[in-house]
Amino acid sequence: MASPVLSKQGRSEALEDMAQGDVLDVLVVGGGVTGAGIALDAATRGLRVGIVEAQDWSSGTSSRSSKLVHGGLRYLYQLDFHLVTESLRERGLLLTQNAPHLVKAQPLLWPLKIPVIERMYSAVGVGMYDGLAQWAHRGSVPMQRHHTRKGSLKLCPALKPDYLRGSIVYYDGRVDDSRLVITLVRTAVRYGALAASRTQMVKVTKNEVGHVNGADLLDLETGETFHVKTKRIINSTGVWTEQSQALADSTGGLKVLASKGIHLVIPKEKIDSEVGLFLRTEKSVLFIIPWKYYWIIGTTDTAYHEDFRDPVADETDIEYLLAEANSVLKDPLTKDDIVSTFAGLRPLLQPGTLDESQSTKVSREHTVTTVAPGMTAIAGGKLTSYRQMAEDAVDFAMGEDFTKEHPSVTAKTQLEGADGYFALWNSREVIAEKRGLTVDQVEDLLDRYGSDIQVIFDMIDQRADLGQRLEHAPHYLRADVVFGMTHEGALHLEDILQHRVRLVYEQEDSGLAAMPEIADLMAEHLGWDEDTKKREMDLYRDACEAVWQAQKLPEEKDAQAIRGMVEPVRPFVQV
Repeated sequence: MASPVLSKQGRSEALEDMAQGDVLDVLVVGGGVTGAGIALDAATRGLRVGIVEAQDWSSGTSSRSSKLVHGGLRYLYQLDFHLVTESLRERGLLLTQNAPHLVKAQPLLWPLKIPVIERMYSAVGVGMYDGLAQWAHRGSVPMQRHHTRKGSLKLCPALKPDYLRGSIVYYDGRVDDSRLVITLVRTAVRYGALAASRTQMVKVTKNEVGHVNGADLLDLETGETFHVKTKRIINSTGVWTEQSQALADSTGGLKVLASKGIHLVIPKEKIDSEVGLFLRTEKSVLFIIPWKYYWIIGTTDTAYHEDFRDPVADETDIEYLLAEANSVLKDPLTKDDIVSTFAGLRPLLQPGTLDESQSTKVSREHTVTTVAPGMTAIAGGKLTSYRQMAEDAVDFAMGEDFTKEHPSVTAKTQLEGADGYFALWNSREVIAEKRGLTVDQVEDLLDRYGSDIQVIFDMIDQRADLGQRLEHAPHYLRADVVFGMTHEGALHLEDILQHRVRLVYEQEDSGLAAMPEIADLMAEHLGWDEDTKKREMDLYRDACEAVWQAQKLPEEKDAQAIRGMVEPVRPFVQV
């Protein structure tokens, strides 16, 4: 079966089909992990589905997370067994079946500072966590291991020796959040969904009895507005929930506030450890998460009232995370050690709904409610539980009778690239020798594309230069850039650098050195002239410089003002 395609041409065809084809059963608004999951859930139940996103896929919260797939250990200490079990089940599905190429088991060391009592208390908690994990999805990760101080320091020499008496090492998972979202959208397209990024819903229409019957969509690439007929709309726009649901001119919907979380990216050699770290702080928890070439440290949790589009880390945020990390590290980190920062916004649900008379389904972390007849909103939750959230949203929107006849099948639906991944992984040395690549390169490609690695190889066979490494980003091939356009829907330079070839935070210069080569490839495949290519590079460079300036400012308002001065690639329309 051919690999599903998100492309410039495919986007145009999807918009034309939405506007001129049969009435949609569901229009999903919002292309983060929740919206992408909803599109897949609805499409795999046989519904005619459209999904639109005003920016690039995963541009908001879903590309700026801690990149963890976890059960929520802290909820266990709140005795929320149902929520933890649900999350652990979803973690197990992703690790072993639905997306093993994208989600990896990650050991995390939890330092223990108080003799005996803390170990006993923590062992019970983590033991319950492991037990629930085995009950929810047996064998997806190893069980906890206990270590003495000596054993802990052997695993993590970076820790201060006098900081801990021992440790527990337990497992959760890590994920490339953006790639998960893009893969979800591609999988939804495989099952018939129509998908268009850079498309903003600007109006909701209703029939004579007040039931939603369509939406006006603005193609931000062309400036064209067109009407789409749909039986239902599901609004999954995260921190933008209230603005989106207001288009229905209704009293219903959810109340959402934004909370900012920032992360630091640190070179791999700066922290000597075989495992990640889980640290309890006075305010919350702190993760130090290893990736192949760097560490991610996060996160913060502060109320946010500035522009939602491009949150940035300010000096105060950075100093807080450095202080928390340095409280346990033997060799302190400094600002000079930081490769990059990124910031995201959590959509925090407020108690109740805008109209308490509307029907509502409330979970511990997410809520689905009626905005107006025919329009549903969902918000809250976390990346790990996206599949369950999507199932709940479609069940709620379609109603009990439909759900009984067409239950969700996403628990047993593999995402694009998952089929055959384990066999390919076992053959990675053979593949590397056959293709003239290093084993490292093949591993990276498998962990980005899974079985779609064959599409990459087919591209290279047709054009040998695509097999070359990017000159200033040798962890990626030129084929990664082209695949990002031909199969993953990238339309702009920032789409590649922020969400596909993720140099925006993997390199200290945010990929500026590699930018000309990437821009040349994009110009060739997307038909840019020299003026367009120059504008794309100028806008990306301006955005990077604004983020760097913002990091030096102690006040969030001033930092956001600097970032807000940069012209967006495609501005939203105020409605």
